[in-house]
Amino acid sequence: MKIGWIGTGVMGNSMVQHVLKKFPTIYVYSRTQSKLQNLLDAGCVLKTPLEIAQECDVIVTMLGYPHDVEEILLNKENGVVNFCKPGTLVIDHTTSAPGLAKRIAEIAQGRNVDVIDAPVSGGDVGAKNGTLIVMCGGSQTAFEKSQQVIGCYAKDCKLFGGAGMGQHAKMANQISVASSIIAVSETLLYAESVGLDSKTLIDLIKNGAAASFSLEKYGPRILDGNFDPGFYVEHFVKDIEICLDECRKLNLTLPGLTNAHMLYKMYIAHGGAKKGAHGLIECLRVINNRK
Repeated sequence: MKIGWIGTGVMGNSMVQHVLKKFPTIYVYSRTQSKLQNLLDAGCVLKTPLEIAQECDVIVTMLGYPHDVEEILLNKENGVVNFCKPGTLVIDHTTSAPGLAKRIAEIAQGRNVDVIDAPVSGGDVGAKNGTLIVMCGGSQTAFEKSQQVIGCYAKDCKLFGGAGMGQHAKMANQISVASSIIAVSETLLYAESVGLDSKTLIDLIKNGAAASFSLEKYGPRILDGNFDPGFYVEHFVKDIEICLDECRKLNLTLPGLTNAHMLYKMYIAHGGAKKGAHGLIECLRVINNRK
């Protein structure tokens, strides 16, 4: 089985490394070759998206934005879905719009190509450790076929229904993540403002009712002043805006998510676009005139 992988950024690179343990030859593509040089050194083969479409049985995409997904998969000149072989499985791990996922699946079905929208959660830590969770939309047959690849880097994977439902599940996930990172940032800002030992505080409360992935994984990074991206703030804002758009379609109001969107837009305005989402505390420090 030939596997192609398009998009080897912060998370995609680590995911490919896990797949290499089971499938020693993977065709890879990234717009920035420096992001995949280590993969080429490990045995991957550099190919264009068109070559990947024409030669591979399973094609995985891990991109930044919905417009990237549309360009890579549906472009009339070299789009993967338009040029891959009948029977190919396309797994899209990009967090994207549910409506786009449905459109891709409809076009693919006309070419006898299976598509799974399969956004992930767990950040760079989960990608490196092979412990991501994956939320899928698509047919049962495509889902079962996808597990031989997804199982290389995921600790859990669920099918939520037809095309687009994986993206809806990811939106629900991001609502929770947005609020939890704000909570951790405000907790640590309060702690440092009153003179608490924040490390001791984290070590204690992570075992109680305040426990969360964000507190345990991102709290120590905040204390170290390490705001390198587990996922980029600008990508997180993209996710939030997709979710808010879906909420408008549903006539649904989520005040917490709306507030999170405002705060993250402020953080981008203060230079946080390429930092990790946990860097939000820097924005809160500015708002509160704290160093």
